[in-house]
Amino acid sequence: MNRSIQAEGSFANIKGDMSFRRYLCRGQKNVLAESILLAMAHNINKLDHKIQNGSTGTYLFEMKKEA
Repeated sequence: MNRSIQAEGSFANIKGDMSFRRYLCRGQKNVLAESILLAMAHNINKLDHKIQNGSTGTYLFEMKKEA
């Protein structure tokens, strides 16, 4: 149950924010290529959002220091 909720988050963002409704190409290779392009666009949007908020270089947890 928890796994399905986590996976839906990225797909919901792609569908809602990027207005993606359906694949434009036919065939397994073409759909895979379009999915890869969507994933890359999603990651670039996330990076841009982090840069705009000034939150690059910040971590959720403190980094462990090597002895």
